[in-house]
Amino acid sequence: MLLKIPKVLTPEELAQVRQLVLCADWADGRITAGSQSGSVKNNRQLPEELPAAQQARHIVSVALARNPQFVTGALPKSVYPPLFNRYSGGANFFGNHIDNAVRTHAATARHVRTDMSCTLFLSDAESYDGGELVVQDTYGEQRIKFAAGDLVMYPGTSVHRVEPVTRGERLACFFWVESMVRSDAQRRLLYDMDMAITALRRQNLALNNEPGQSPLSGERPEVVTLTGCYHNLLRMWADV
Repeated sequence: MLLKIPKVLTPEELAQVRQLVLCADWADGRITAGSQSGSVKNNRQLPEELPAAQQARHIVSVALARNPQFVTGALPKSVYPPLFNRYSGGANFFGNHIDNAVRTHAATARHVRTDMSCTLFLSDAESYDGGELVVQDTYGEQRIKFAAGDLVMYPGTSVHRVEPVTRGERLACFFWVESMVRSDAQRRLLYDMDMAITALRRQNLALNNEPGQSPLSGERPEVVTLTGCYHNLLRMWADV
């Protein structure tokens, strides 16, 4: 499942994160690359231990935790602490690669299985040329360049790359999620079901608020049944 989640960061949070990371000292992006990806990675990355990286990471983590679409789509069991990268000048691309199946956080030695890869865009799309995230899936290549503050989430099993930035600078946050539900197909089914249930609840609320309508007593039976199906599937598939 490739999922766009708009406006993960508020404009104020986006400005705070950009200010923190742009003033910090950046390093060669290969500090977190595996043996294969290291041979095609040419960007800069913010070292995890820097105070600026820790403050920016906290802002992003709080925003993710409050976002219902992220929680529903990812069903997160564990999130690798967000990292930050930068593409510009001579360090401006990342060739085709697959992310490591397991990431180990250096400070805590905590392992995270990379069920999903995530990119949170921090630069206005109009401020740079190139820099598209290209994800290969069963429908061909998906070219992704979202607005600042928007996030894309896609299967960690995907071959992907970042096209060369030919003008301006591409600044982004990236991280991985280990889901309670390992199967991408099962996560997609649960996500679609939850979105449908949410839409039905909104319709029911709108109906109840129409003039002359008597409020219904509790949830409609169909919504209760669908909600039960959702949680029973989650109970069947979740690893917690």
